[in-house]
Amino acid sequence: MTTTSFLSPTQRYAAGALFAIALHQAQNNQTRPLGLPSEDDSNMERSSSSSSSDSVAEDPKLWVHENSGLLRPVFRFLDIDSAAWSGLEETAGCFPAKHHIGAFLRLLSEEAGDGSAQSSDQEFALSKAVDATAVSLEADSETSKSKKEKHREYENECREKCSTGKKQSHSDLENADRKTQQETDSNLAGTEDSPHESGSKFDERPIEEEAVLSYQRKVTVLYELLSACLADIPQHDKKCTRHRTGYDSRHRVALRLLATWLDIKWIKMEAVEMMVASSAMAVRKAEASKEEEATSSESKWAKWKRGGIIGAAALTGGTLMAITGGLAAPAIAAGFSALAPTLGTLIPVIGASGFAAAASAAGTVAGSVAVAASFGAAGAGLTGSKMARRIGSVDEFEFKAIGENQNQGRLAVEILISGVVFDQEDFVRPWEGQNDNMERYVLQWESKNLIAVSTAIQDWLTSRIAMELMKQGAMMTVLKTLLAALAWPATLVFAADLIDSKWTIAVDRSDKAGKLLAEVLMQGLQGYRPVTLIGYSLGARVIFKCLENLAENECNAGIVERVVLLGAPISIKDQNWEAVRKMVAGRFINCYATNDWTLAIAFRASLLSQGLAGIQPINGLGIENIDVTHLIEGHSSYLWASQLILERLELDTYYPVFRRAP
Repeated sequence: MTTTSFLSPTQRYAAGALFAIALHQAQNNQTRPLGLPSEDDSNMERSSSSSSSDSVAEDPKLWVHENSGLLRPVFRFLDIDSAAWSGLEETAGCFPAKHHIGAFLRLLSEEAGDGSAQSSDQEFALSKAVDATAVSLEADSETSKSKKEKHREYENECREKCSTGKKQSHSDLENADRKTQQETDSNLAGTEDSPHESGSKFDERPIEEEAVLSYQRKVTVLYELLSACLADIPQHDKKCTRHRTGYDSRHRVALRLLATWLDIKWIKMEAVEMMVASSAMAVRKAEASKEEEATSSESKWAKWKRGGIIGAAALTGGTLMAITGGLAAPAIAAGFSALAPTLGTLIPVIGASGFAAAASAAGTVAGSVAVAASFGAAGAGLTGSKMARRIGSVDEFEFKAIGENQNQGRLAVEILISGVVFDQEDFVRPWEGQNDNMERYVLQWESKNLIAVSTAIQDWLTSRIAMELMKQGAMMTVLKTLLAALAWPATLVFAADLIDSKWTIAVDRSDKAGKLLAEVLMQGLQGYRPVTLIGYSLGARVIFKCLENLAENECNAGIVERVVLLGAPISIKDQNWEAVRKMVAGRFINCYATNDWTLAIAFRASLLSQGLAGIQPINGLGIENIDVTHLIEGHSSYLWASQLILERLELDTYYPVFRRAP
């Protein structure tokens, strides 16, 4: 296989080595997120593996092992000599890997000699196109100001709706946030390390040797590595645990870490993703027109319908995009038009429609087919996933597109799930102010039951008994009583009886909705591209149950990239958090509020002895725990506070961070 590349063989070797190291470090960070303290750094390298072996070849659970199917296809695409593959895998898994990074970066900086001038021109053109695309993405983000204004209006409406006589304005929350940060800074004064510096330090900041690389070379390396991740279809080896085509979430996490080492902003990497997707899909469109695939597409769609999950057929989202090649969105067009006269000769391969990504550099359409699959071309888009009949007692389960990023070549999907709902708009409006560059969907599920339980809780909160308890400041004492598994006060027994039946039904439906969400993701209706799952209250429980179902098969490990649980009604001790954590390639965040006594009452004291994720941290297991008590007035606060919390989390960073108010 001959691959056209901007990089020399030595540079491709170094790029593959760096990617292997990043992939291994990303797996280590599953159980030990960067910046979190660890008792023994020397144990970090094998923390994600059940084996104590010093050899990668003897530890098949490692992402860099041959059986994972994650690394060797990348080596193959980069045309690295197969005799060197096992050595690169062992290097990636050795301790400490950081000693090798500088050497590989220096190899990348070396010029190839003959043809280096032409290669430099090509790299320059590519980086300019990426910059233009990124600028367009940043320009789009400026519309977030109007989104935030609308969210403020929604916040005020929610406060009126959920009023218990105690109001706290948005500015009050900001002030509380700022005060908490000052207290944290004060406590940290005089300590050697900040919370984000106590872990494996080389991972969370640019590598010193990255300065020897030009910006153009860094962009080229990331571009070709992404193309390699998308291009190859895993071999159907019985030992291989990866059988999916498309963009694996573990690949994206490794690229995110590598971009951090190279000091490249993530928005530039998102621009690269859009360009690669657009180029490969152009080739896919041309091939589709030649092969007349309309008939086969219809037969595949019929198979999806017979599967029982999808009812009303809405050929939208990923499917329509794959058929029409509708990826020429304004942001992509801006990048290409910046160098329209020359880019066609600079992109590694020129397809029938003008531009083709390095994903098709082998001279076949394997890469473009894989990218097409990333957008759900083999099945229906999420917006076609409306339930036509009851499945497992779930009456309502429907995805709704949100934001302006549909059909624009986004190689990542975000699914947002509400859990406190008073009317239909509460499935959408809590998330409208969020601004990112993913293709975004909300899940509308079991609205009747969610509205019933949310209303029941709110009715009790506004009752005379509850108001009196809040007035006396007794609720925190009540919460401590519940956590200690002591006898229930009579007033709370009455409250629980009012809420219990509706809550039990809602919990049951959330568990079943989680199983259904797992089926959707396993079927690839979102496209084979990394998924971020964010939910609050019972929506967080849907996500957890989804991950539980995914964990039944280790082949599902490449679907979900990141997870954020907010106020999650999930017990800690009697749930398999370790297995669930392995289903999330990147950051897994649990946001809790120690003052959320409403959740504690609804969850029942009998279960609180097992711990509750929504009101306390989950120790160990590689989960980031964020205390958002200062931002939460009550459980219903997540309706409007979720956006503020997500802004503070800065999810696009690789390492843990929770930014306080400026």
